[in-house]
Amino acid sequence: MFQEQRPFGHHDGGGHPGGRPGGGTAGARGAGGPQAAERLSPLAEVGRELLARGAEVLERVTSGEGAVDDFGFDPGLTDEVILPALRPLCEKYFRVEVEGLENIPDSGGALVVANHSGTLPLDALMLQVAVRDRHAARRRLRLLAADLAFSLPVLRDLARRAGHVRACPENAVRLLDEGELVGVMPEGYKGLGKPYEERYRLQRFGSGGFARVALRTGRPMVPCSVVGAEEIYPMIGESRTLARLLRLPYFPITPTFPLLGVLGLVPLPTRWTIRFGEPVTTDGFPAGAADDEKVVEKLAGEVRDTIQHTLNELLEHRGPVF
Repeated sequence: MFQEQRPFGHHDGGGHPGGRPGGGTAGARGAGGPQAAERLSPLAEVGRELLARGAEVLERVTSGEGAVDDFGFDPGLTDEVILPALRPLCEKYFRVEVEGLENIPDSGGALVVANHSGTLPLDALMLQVAVRDRHAARRRLRLLAADLAFSLPVLRDLARRAGHVRACPENAVRLLDEGELVGVMPEGYKGLGKPYEERYRLQRFGSGGFARVALRTGRPMVPCSVVGAEEIYPMIGESRTLARLLRLPYFPITPTFPLLGVLGLVPLPTRWTIRFGEPVTTDGFPAGAADDEKVVEKLAGEVRDTIQHTLNELLEHRGPVF
């Protein structure tokens, strides 16, 4: 799950009320019929691609071949295998529309700060695809990921090869100083695993550690609002017992999972909009501003409020969920 985490910021409940998408859970009924079948085809396409190249990909993922830094990032594998596998989901299944890409600088370090939702972190992956494919400079988004992503065999290797790094201030500062575009989702698990009735209501942004990192490096923060991910797995409950047994932050219950087993893991084919807002600059602050809690809190709150306002605006003018 892609997030800011301790000590980069913890995640508690709370937040401001946002808009409510039209259709709600009942809107899932509109996903039936031939159109839904057509939208499932990208999933089959992804599966066929991975199976066809499975052995080759697994060997490369679990080896150090192709890595360009000590985080394990493999640009070749990312461009040749990982992004092509995700692209059908972005373009055909979720039909992602992207706005405001001009707000991401063509070069140099910048911190993309986004809301997080959807039960599984597909929103982070769609962000990575959208930025790489549609930004004029074809920038690579290096996502800050939770410890869980690096605790499971194969998944941890895949995350590293795709350019993701463990979420902590030191890694974020290093990437920004090296001129990388870094993505962070400060809500963390609180946003990813929130109940469906709280959709599009931002959770707390932890301690604002992302703003402290931006101040320390003098890099801009680009607010990013994602609409569409909240409905892919409507979380109507959770099992704390199973979560403890499996050592997961939560174990979701949706209308289709675990009732339908593996089929319940197929996300609903919602329409997505990703909007990048105007950058919040940090290079004009005096030295030591990163150690001023009031300045950090103010900047973090500004970014959070911008994301929530944009979510509300996008929801107000949103068309059909599916």
